[in-house]
Amino acid sequence: MTAQQPETVRNALIEWHRMIASSDLSALPALLHPDALFRSPMAFKPYRSAQAVAMILGTVITIFKNFVYERQFISGDGMSVTLEFSAMVGDKQLKGVDLIRFDEHGKIVEFEVMIRPINATAALGEEMGKRLGALLPAFKTAP
Repeated sequence: MTAQQPETVRNALIEWHRMIASSDLSALPALLHPDALFRSPMAFKPYRSAQAVAMILGTVITIFKNFVYERQFISGDGMSVTLEFSAMVGDKQLKGVDLIRFDEHGKIVEFEVMIRPINATAALGEEMGKRLGALLPAFKTAP
């Protein structure tokens, strides 16, 4: 952690790591700004609302196996973090990054995910589509 990182953000990040370690995201809504934005590796337009972000992340944590954060980078102002991870989706190994931006209250205002390689991204997209495909369009932002 950097000395410049606000305590609210530092505490939120500690809570995020605790939830991930326990595979229990039930406390996630308390970390989310009501208008939080989620940028998916599968969709061009982002999803908006704490409800959408909680639903997406709560689902993906049940799909990923052997999920582990490997490195963490904090922006100079301490308000954003990049978390590099690896996981399995079915028999596909993937690498990715979570780009998380917080507000001054330690609430997540933006969560963006990037994943490679494409076959793992496709496997994740297929599984997410099966579980949430009918629900997600309601949360897409306007063009």
